[in-house]
Amino acid sequence: MTRLARGVKRPRTDKDQDGPRVDARSERWREHRVQVRNELVEAAIRALDKIGPEVTMDDIAREAGAAKPKLYRHFSDKLDLYSAIVENVQGLLWGRIMASINLLADPAGELVTRSAAEYALVVTEHPNVFRFLVHSHFTRQADESERAIAAAQDSARRIAAMFAEAMGEQNVDIESTELVTFAIFGTVASATDWWLGANRMVGHPMPVEEFVRYLSALIEGMIGATARISGIVIDPQQPLHAAFAAKE
Repeated sequence: MTRLARGVKRPRTDKDQDGPRVDARSERWREHRVQVRNELVEAAIRALDKIGPEVTMDDIAREAGAAKPKLYRHFSDKLDLYSAIVENVQGLLWGRIMASINLLADPAGELVTRSAAEYALVVTEHPNVFRFLVHSHFTRQADESERAIAAAQDSARRIAAMFAEAMGEQNVDIESTELVTFAIFGTVASATDWWLGANRMVGHPMPVEEFVRYLSALIEGMIGATARISGIVIDPQQPLHAAFAAKE
């Protein structure tokens, strides 16, 4: 092999110009861990559907067909698993709602009604999961309330940004939009808790269609009240970008 003379730099190769090498094995291992973590979250949701909010880590491990230590290799503690379940449910809701609406074409009032209907449908499919999100013994630690608030605030910012984008060039007060969105989350969560009951094993106190009407009315009322404070009139028959007009 020919050696470079002292003081002479080796010519750069294409490999050098591409930047640092990616360790393929590390990347595959990272992807594997993400996949396993997702599978364990899905198993947790199945266990919740069967058992309810008092589900244990043993129950989840059994549903996953894995030893309990495996859960703790992929989740630092119960709160970490709880947070992952919250993210999974948020993703499910977001996907279902966005698939059912057209932000640019649907009337503003219809957007609210369809979103409420999709939400209620997911609740009826996974009632024990929603009971768990509110009443889980996994969350009986001080810092979990902060995690839940942070997650809700993140979702509120996401929706506020989406709303601003849909409104186009119109000025949108992001802060007030985040506030009303955050308040709507709290209202919907409380209404859902009432509708489901903590551990109600009988039917709902009202049909799902009526629950959707109440949810829609509550949401529209909060949006309307906030709009009046800001001096804005809303026409629910118009698409979102045309539904808001400033008062004279």
